[in-house]
Amino acid sequence: MADKAGEKRLIDRALSGDQSAFRALYDLHVDRVYRLAYRMLRTEDQAKEATQMAFVRAFQNLSRFRGDAAFSTWLHRVAVSVILNERRVIARRDDREVGLDLELGKEARLGLDPDIKERLHKAIDGLSEIYRTVFLLHDLEGFKHEEIANSLGVAVGTSKARLSRARAILRNTLGPEVKEAIP
Repeated sequence: MADKAGEKRLIDRALSGDQSAFRALYDLHVDRVYRLAYRMLRTEDQAKEATQMAFVRAFQNLSRFRGDAAFSTWLHRVAVSVILNERRVIARRDDREVGLDLELGKEARLGLDPDIKERLHKAIDGLSEIYRTVFLLHDLEGFKHEEIANSLGVAVGTSKARLSRARAILRNTLGPEVKEAIP
């Protein structure tokens, strides 16, 4: 029941208190929300917690879903907000920025040595949040600019510009020895 009409019926049922409808919506979208949370938070426990918090927030605010966009787009926006808030909490708690676990097959194919990999991780961690988020979502998670723009509440052109700027910053920071690692 992943079509728009089916989701609309599930949402209507959930709004009327049908717990099985909440469960069905959760089951339809949990994998994608979890993958996003894991990619951005790096640990299974934090990703699970953020995923649960995203669904709690989404279900608490379900009456605000207008249906202008797909439910998955709206849910993704809620999840990104929760994940970014969680990252801020983690950064404050640990008194450091959250690193990025680059699971890029590129690293292995490029044969980057550990020092360069470490520099790459630090450079990505050093990006401001607006650039790092778009870089993560597009280049690592594979989201399209339209999805990123909807999730972050910005124009598609803004998403593209932020990705371009993030890549330029990384190239300038890292120098020519890792040029191939950055699209």
